[in-house]
Amino acid sequence: QLQLVESGGGSVQAGGSLRLSCVASGNTDGSNCMAWFRQAPGKEREGVAAIYIGGGTTYYDDSVKGRFTISHDKNKKTLYLQMSRLTAEDTAMYYCAADYLPPPPPVALSKDEYNYWGQGTQVTVSS
Repeated sequence: QLQLVESGGGSVQAGGSLRLSCVASGNTDGSNCMAWFRQAPGKEREGVAAIYIGGGTTYYDDSVKGRFTISHDKNKKTLYLQMSRLTAEDTAMYYCAADYLPPPPPVALSKDEYNYWGQGTQVTVSS
């Protein structure tokens, strides 16, 4: 199994930046896709960004494209999400996700495609 632990969340002013990290442990060799999701109170969990580990292909939700960057350090077994130009709408609990079987690209940002999840890290953006 995979264990995922997020960190880096906190409070930031609108327009600011934040960098989230997700450290993977356990059986990580077979993991082919990792992603970031977020969930605000009363809202569905939504996909933010995904990356295919082998080839490095990335996918972003339109709401964050151009502002967020997902990356992965294979040696450190760590997933990152660099967030810039944050707005109040970015306030949410952010979750790291992974799966051994990579989803097809059209559903790379679908939460139902991932079986392993971290506990989440809170991001709060004040206006």
